[in-house]
Amino acid sequence: MARRLCEATRRLKEANPDVEVLALTMHEDEQYFFEMLSAGAAGYVPKRAAPDDLVSAIRVVSQGNVFLYPTVAKLLVKDFLERTETGSPSMTQELTLREREVLTYIAEGFTNREIAEALVISIKTVDRHRENIMHKLNLHNRVELVKYAIEKGLISVG
Repeated sequence: MARRLCEATRRLKEANPDVEVLALTMHEDEQYFFEMLSAGAAGYVPKRAAPDDLVSAIRVVSQGNVFLYPTVAKLLVKDFLERTETGSPSMTQELTLREREVLTYIAEGFTNREIAEALVISIKTVDRHRENIMHKLNLHNRVELVKYAIEKGLISVG
């Protein structure tokens, strides 16, 4: 069942990249979590979560941002730390200072409008920076951008 949900998410995102997927699931294991992120899910909430957490997740994801329930966010940090210890290769493309600023705001959950206001640039310029970042780093969605920002220490989790 879990594999079918990942495949459905992947196909949905391929057919319509603007659709945001929020996984509400009984599965809390690492493998399923990372498969859903790789498939393009923008949020991940276990069924045991409080109703208020689910409502928050829906709001966050519907605004084009990323929501990770705290227990699954720990999995992301654990994965990062393990890969850091084993010396897995890092992304080689360097970002400009402005791209790093935009990436940091994205990873912190700011909307494109909020980023534009904070940096005193247009929303279209924010979009262009995001596209450039994703192209340079070979990343495909906001979840991957957040993961990269955590790995590079641009934001802290917890």
